[in-house]
Amino acid sequence: MKFLDQTKVFIQSGGGGDGCVGFRREKFIEYGGPDGGDGGRGGDVIAECVDGLNTLIDFRYQQHFKAQRGENGKGQNRSGKTGDTIILRVPVGTQILDDERETVIADLTKVGQSFVLAEGGDGGFGNAHFKSSVNQAPRHASPGWAGHERWIWLRLKLIADVGLIGLPNAGKSTFLAAVTRARPKIANYPFTTLHPNLGVGHVGQDEFVIADIPGLIEGAHEGAGLGDRFLGHVERCRVLLHLIDGTEEKPAAAYRTVRHELEAYGGGLSDKIEIVAINKIDALTPEEAEKKRKALSRSIKKEVRLISGVAGMGIPETLIAIHKVIKEARAEADAAAAEEAAAAAEAAEAEAEASS
Repeated sequence: MKFLDQTKVFIQSGGGGDGCVGFRREKFIEYGGPDGGDGGRGGDVIAECVDGLNTLIDFRYQQHFKAQRGENGKGQNRSGKTGDTIILRVPVGTQILDDERETVIADLTKVGQSFVLAEGGDGGFGNAHFKSSVNQAPRHASPGWAGHERWIWLRLKLIADVGLIGLPNAGKSTFLAAVTRARPKIANYPFTTLHPNLGVGHVGQDEFVIADIPGLIEGAHEGAGLGDRFLGHVERCRVLLHLIDGTEEKPAAAYRTVRHELEAYGGGLSDKIEIVAINKIDALTPEEAEKKRKALSRSIKKEVRLISGVAGMGIPETLIAIHKVIKEARAEADAAAAEEAAAAAEAAEAEAEASS
């Protein structure tokens, strides 16, 4: 399956059906009066968050979505049928933006969450609606209201617990393949990874999702290399694992290059909890690896780990450290959700007491 994380689509809700001009025609009934029914309402366009999707590739082959128009009203006071609704099924983490990509219309982060992107037009009134004591035989009906149409952007931001960042060829894909069942393409040249890859890591019975992001280079926030297009996928991560190639001559410079791009991108990436690790230590002697670790730790004033995705060195300890951060973040999120639910319940109870 190909990966597609942003696309532009056209949506149009259905127009309302026209009202009907009709009169009752039955044997032995001389003055039947008006009986034209109202038009049906047009169908809506709805975005719905569903499980089992991790790409927007379906929207590459269909970019236009038009809901059904409501049926016209009919005689004998029969209203027209409501038009069918169009549902855009999108993966978890999809943002919906306007045509200018400046305003976020909706952010769908939970399975089952939905949002009405365009409401269908109301149906027109039939002539029976206009009947009154001074106009007992109206001969006019109103047309249905037109639907709404617009261009929108769908942008996917993968929801993962861990984001792997680093320069190209830092060993991110190798790490992902070593700790999960994901099988990303791995090669000894930069930019092997052209799109994000997901995998599920384990510590005991707990699971967490790891996202492998294509490598960054200097100037990525200005469009250099693959640019900052994929950094949006780590905006929702709870922790960042920053991998640095152990064969780099200047690990501190490599670290600062990526950190500068995170700060220039914004989105709170530079404020996220970060675990730093020197990768590919299987290509170094123990003395060389320890020397680089101490030098980098002094330079960035952070703890630095030594790992090897190929040889599995330092992997279990790193996963445990990652899991600890994720567990604490999940506990905080659960507590915040519980407080929010309690506040909502109190507000509902107060409103009920006020109304009674």
